Amino acid sequence: MQRILVFVSLVIPIVTGCSRDEEIIDTYDPARDYFTYADTEAFVTEHLALNLEVDFDASVLRGYATLTMRRVDPAATDVVLDTRDLDIASATVIVDGRTESAGFATGERHDTLGAPLSVAVPADTGERFDLVIEYATRPESTALQWLPPELTAGGRHPMMFSQSQAVHARSWVPLQDTPSVRITYDAIVRTPASLLAVMSADNDPLTPRTGEYRFDMPQPIPSYLLAIAVGNFYFAPLGEDTGIYTEPQMLDASVFEFADTQAMLDTAETMYGPYEWGRYDLLILPPSFPYGGMENPRLSFITPSLLAGDRSLVSVIAHELAHSWSGNLVTNATWRDGWLNEGMTSYIESRLMEVIYDVPRVDEERVIMYRELLLDLERVPEPMQALAPRLDDANPDDFQGTIHYSKGQLFLEYLEKAFGREVFDAFLQSYFEAFAFGTITTEQFLDYLDAELLGREGSPVSRAQAERWVYEAGLPADAPVPTSENLDNAQRLAGSWAAGDTALADVDISAWSPHAKIHFINSLPADLSQAMLAELDAKWQLSETTNAEMARTWFIQVAARRYTDVYAQLEAHLNRYGRGRLIAPVYRALMENGEDAQLAREMFERARHAYHPITAGWIEMSLDRG
Repeated sequence: MQRILVFVSLVIPIVTGCSRDEEIIDTYDPARDYFTYADTEAFVTEHLALNLEVDFDASVLRGYATLTMRRVDPAATDVVLDTRDLDIASATVIVDGRTESAGFATGERHDTLGAPLSVAVPADTGERFDLVIEYATRPESTALQWLPPELTAGGRHPMMFSQSQAVHARSWVPLQDTPSVRITYDAIVRTPASLLAVMSADNDPLTPRTGEYRFDMPQPIPSYLLAIAVGNFYFAPLGEDTGIYTEPQMLDASVFEFADTQAMLDTAETMYGPYEWGRYDLLILPPSFPYGGMENPRLSFITPSLLAGDRSLVSVIAHELAHSWSGNLVTNATWRDGWLNEGMTSYIESRLMEVIYDVPRVDEERVIMYRELLLDLERVPEPMQALAPRLDDANPDDFQGTIHYSKGQLFLEYLEKAFGREVFDAFLQSYFEAFAFGTITTEQFLDYLDAELLGREGSPVSRAQAERWVYEAGLPADAPVPTSENLDNAQRLAGSWAAGDTALADVDISAWSPHAKIHFINSLPADLSQAMLAELDAKWQLSETTNAEMARTWFIQVAARRYTDVYAQLEAHLNRYGRGRLIAPVYRALMENGEDAQLAREMFERARHAYHPITAGWIEMSLDRG
């Protein structure tokens, strides 16, 4: 998943309060997933079969989930599944062809975790059995967004899509919603005949529109990679193993923008080993999609905000593709270990971009990333600045901002510099091979790193140094600091113009990348006059830019500096996109400028109907804190 800036103001408690005479006992287990009700030491799901009807009139999915369960504890009697806002109609156990109704009960609802579904399993079911749950979702499902035709590119057909990470799969499927459990799955999906269904499975580009679609995912995946979308989608190839699904109105622009996807895939295979998932396709969704991209296997979900017309934002595609190795092939065992997915993927993203494009471009992106990381470190509480923090509370969607992306990337760049690229690339290949289709904790990674690299005679990095990156706040003193000659020049010119030493007309940006312009804007002093902001906007047409990242940067500055002349364009930006990274920091800047907290709330109320439930939840939480 592409990084999003969401900051939290919570501190995770280390121990509960007690009297002076009580013994303090801390039972925290870093290997435990605290965000699931499932007891995986009693039962484990091996396969999921879905049979679903898509009802656009009611904004619900309804049907059956059949879970093939393996009994781990011979004495266990109750299967506990994760749900959120699901209406459960019945539970049935099937073993050796025999069908038997099962008693079930739904527990108390928790805002983040949802509610446990406990199913009483007959004692004679043996080691394996099928558990069939008849159910329906509700319109308020946090995973599903139901778009009316007017919020799609074509304006004639409705659309529905899912976002399951981190703990939202339970709001459209009753299951063991934890990354520590990997499952295969198949599905039958019934839709209006004019629409096409796609899933994170074996989509056939030649599938006819019949209103009934069948899918199979033979490789085991964690629940957060379950994905479904239904809409007026059409397909165009990009290469032998790659292509694009989207609405016809967006197809040509998407094919142009993401034309290098096949080259990225070919390059990644030469660097990190075989691609194990068959095809790699993209689904370009409407602007309300909450992330830059989501690495659903075989079919990454992508925001249209990347359609800049100049391929300047395609690093997101490299990022989602890289997840095919780090995250999808080797998965974090708990959300506390999420840096193993995102930090490693961010590192591979940069390596792919170097080969497909060039090093100076990637150096620019690294500097932008580093600057955002430093801002994160100013806002995120110290206990959450570790790559692998204590995580037994709060919400796994927002616990670290982008630290697990950017600090994780810097950690791997630190190791690469210490051991050399050739050695470190060989390590990563062996890592992906050793843990393929499995889950891994931070401690397992450190043990493997120790065995393969750190423990070598004469190793330039010790286990203690690696653990400092993983467990401590901030950045180590010897952390690599990215540099870019292009961005240094942009920063110098920003200072010179702001000081009155250089006329804006003399700043030649004809050869500048969007990243250089972003760095120029971010380098302006806090006391820059409104007149100079107006001059910059008029010269560079920033309030009208079609580059989403440029608009994000500009409108953060507009809000922070209260440049009210373009507040109408700022609000248009907040209405144009639903991607959290592009809008959440703008809302936050309005909240923090000392004057516009109420205005931020009013703008949100006007825009929220078009946001995905995940995005709306993030922003609402941020506004409530303000």
